[in-house]
Amino acid sequence: MKIKHRVWLEKNGKTIFCKGRQELLRSIDELQSLAAAAKKLNMSYRAAWGKLRTSEERLGVKLTCLHANKKGMSLTAEARALLKKFDELQHDASSFFNDYDYNFSLSKTRKNI
Repeated sequence: MKIKHRVWLEKNGKTIFCKGRQELLRSIDELQSLAAAAKKLNMSYRAAWGKLRTSEERLGVKLTCLHANKKGMSLTAEARALLKKFDELQHDASSFFNDYDYNFSLSKTRKNI
């Protein structure tokens, strides 16, 4: 048996950051383009832009910046810090639930009955 979980950040009941937005930022970082990142993730440009803008508004920080020639995009230091903290949060949650799985093992429970 496995305990499954998902981690996301909310503010006032509205999503600020989640795995999908994490993947979007990582793709922007890799491809240096919102359009290319959206294409890679099979999203429309409009949907990708909306998710990015919504996270920025709710966090109160810019997550990306345009290159000087406006032909590319990079992550801000705040975006990199958010990715690092979110990675740590996901790792810690996964470790917790992996350790907790043992307590729900049916074979262990049956032996104790």
